Amino acid sequence: MSQKNPNYRWFVVAIFFFFMLLHQTDKLMIGSLQVQISETFGLNDFQWGLVNSGALAVATVLYPLWGYLYDHYARSKLLAVASFIWGATTWLNAVVRTYTGFLITRASTGIDDSSYPGIYTLVADYFGPNLRSKVYGILQVAQPLGFLMGLILGQMVAPLIGGWRSVFYITGGLGIVIALFIYFGVKDMPRGKAEPEFENVPEMATFRFSWAEAKQIFQKRTMWFIFLQGFAGVFPIQVIIFFFFGYLETERGYDSNRIIATMAPVILILAAGYVVGGFLGDFFFQRTKKGRILVSSAGVLLGAIFLYFAITTPLDQPNRFFLLMCLTAVFMPISSPNVVATVYDVTVPEVRSTAQAIEYFIENSGAVTAPALTGALIVATGDRSFSILVICVTAWLVCFLFYLGALFTIDKDTAHLRSQMQERAKTM
Repeated sequence: MSQKNPNYRWFVVAIFFFFMLLHQTDKLMIGSLQVQISETFGLNDFQWGLVNSGALAVATVLYPLWGYLYDHYARSKLLAVASFIWGATTWLNAVVRTYTGFLITRASTGIDDSSYPGIYTLVADYFGPNLRSKVYGILQVAQPLGFLMGLILGQMVAPLIGGWRSVFYITGGLGIVIALFIYFGVKDMPRGKAEPEFENVPEMATFRFSWAEAKQIFQKRTMWFIFLQGFAGVFPIQVIIFFFFGYLETERGYDSNRIIATMAPVILILAAGYVVGGFLGDFFFQRTKKGRILVSSAGVLLGAIFLYFAITTPLDQPNRFFLLMCLTAVFMPISSPNVVATVYDVTVPEVRSTAQAIEYFIENSGAVTAPALTGALIVATGDRSFSILVICVTAWLVCFLFYLGALFTIDKDTAHLRSQMQERAKTM
């Protein structure tokens, strides 16, 4: 398919969607395999925790490196390498026969987990500012769907095909297949190609990474608020991933079938929330440069409100609880695609991967902190529902305050970027 074909950019989105879907499936599936893997290696809860922390720590440390590489070299080829690493390390994870080997190879799977800035920045050079939030929303649907697929593979498929190792061979093999699709099917684009100022420019100049522009990331006041909300914003999703299933079982008395019957629709609605957030972000962005921030702030505030009412719903009203959790799921992810697009609304093309990588580095730092903090609060209070509610609602309210701060800076920072792009267009 030719790069000049107007539909080619959607072909690229499709490839990246399947990359993210299968990668998230592989990454999140391990939670549903805890019992099987622990029995294989004779693990206690602490040893199991180390397995998960290792990959997360490796990904966190490598975010700045991946961001730097994506701003220097062809992103499509680096993404193909990342996909191959995903496949190869997952295979190695299935091959090893000792806990030490499993711990090391599982940590190595975190190498490619920090590769997503390359996807988002390359997509930003295929789609202009007025379309980016909705495209990112479509891509991010892959995350909750991957979680759901991982749950199905771990709980239902693995026992039928020989255990967890067989599933890892499948997902690892698919990683290598996707690597080939990316390497041969996805073409890199000149950085900044989709900026509106360059629409009629016959030949794009090459924008190269510079440390001077990288330093400018931290001089954008909007980025301060984006970084701060990034740390707090991951707390609710981490709490729900690690503690909500236990809450349903211990606090609400749900069995495994009822948990799946409750959470599967909630996860699907969560997936739809990414798309809703992306479309709303672009809609309001075209009317005011504050649009994406307004949508994000409304999302976190409404998410906090509906979660509060869900958690405080009496145990004898399961239908009301389910409805309120569905409403929470709609608003939880609304800010996510808009945050990514906002980073690109205020940073120049040649340092966008670095800016995104820094934001993810800070997010992952929050992701590391959230489970430990929540667990400590549960132990201290002995109340799981209270602890979940306090952590999630507090985090969302803090994010709301940071978004309010960004409302006062976004116009200036977006105007500055547009003026920079206009000046560059004049020299071409």
